[in-house]
Amino acid sequence: MKSPALRHVLTHLITPLLMCIGMGLAYMGAFVTPEPHHMPVAVVGAGPEAKVFAQTVKDTAGDKLDVRTVSTRAAAVELLKDRHVTGAYVPSAYEPELIVATAASDMGATAVEKVFTPVAAHQGAPLKVTDIAEPVSDDPTGQGLFFLLIAISIGSYASVAAIGAAGAALAVRVRALIAMGVAAVVGGIGALLAGPIFHLAHHDLGTLWAMAWLYSAGILLIGVGLHTFLKRWTTLAMMVLFVMLNFTSSGGLFRPELQNGFFGTLHAFWNGAGFVEGVRSLLYFGGDGIARDVWTLVAWLVVGIAVTGIAALWERPARRTPEEVPATTDAPDTPAAEAERAAEEETEESVAV
Repeated sequence: MKSPALRHVLTHLITPLLMCIGMGLAYMGAFVTPEPHHMPVAVVGAGPEAKVFAQTVKDTAGDKLDVRTVSTRAAAVELLKDRHVTGAYVPSAYEPELIVATAASDMGATAVEKVFTPVAAHQGAPLKVTDIAEPVSDDPTGQGLFFLLIAISIGSYASVAAIGAAGAALAVRVRALIAMGVAAVVGGIGALLAGPIFHLAHHDLGTLWAMAWLYSAGILLIGVGLHTFLKRWTTLAMMVLFVMLNFTSSGGLFRPELQNGFFGTLHAFWNGAGFVEGVRSLLYFGGDGIARDVWTLVAWLVVGIAVTGIAALWERPARRTPEEVPATTDAPDTPAAEAERAAEEETEESVAV
């Protein structure tokens, strides 16, 4: 290509075009057609009649439902509180009941209601719906935690671009310390948004802040480490990891049983799911299951520490041979050239954000 300026523009366009493709594939693949996939539900009843009824529901629904029977209504409520089932149906000739927990998933509760409303109608009685875990009145759909996740994520991965571009001359350990401090601030912003500002959380704000710090610190440290190797492509990598794959698998809008197998599998170990499900456990289910979610966030933080450690070893001058020096350092090492390179890299990463 003859024009360096045109080549420069076209190079800059690669990142937003790849983001367009990636965001379209991720968001539309995860959210456009939510359908139950092996959604766990329970039928309350003992004896062969209840088992036959449960099997009939299963045969009618096919792969959409996984149906189990429990002997008592109390046992079904415990399964809902543990989020082992999305809904529990109590058959009755006069007043059949569906028990749900909308705080766990408003969309899931809606899906099981659609399944069992015609079942109750077939029995000739209206369906009574009982919600054992409602979201707070300030967050009636329970989706506020998903938008909190988005805010904290943006504060985290956008800060990676700033630390990488503006702090490139600093040692990795210094950049890592800055990242840990930024994570504390981002977590504090998240706690303020969730508590005094939008009232999503009416208790345990300190624990929520700690979980937000864990989540943000993992993202920031991974980004700081990756920047050593990916340079201006770091933000694209962060968008893939912590937007395209993260938001879609978090369970903030649709839990995994309403998504295809790919996003459902990611939900089991991705950090966004760890944050959203952990905060749900904290706020609505008495902390039940929160330990697993916290360990998920800790695991991602450990990955971030490892990636940053590898980057620190790579950047140690004593460990780098001439062949290992990045191509971007081949230009004359003058202050003007260095400033120009830093400004160009910062511009490219800001455009990507």
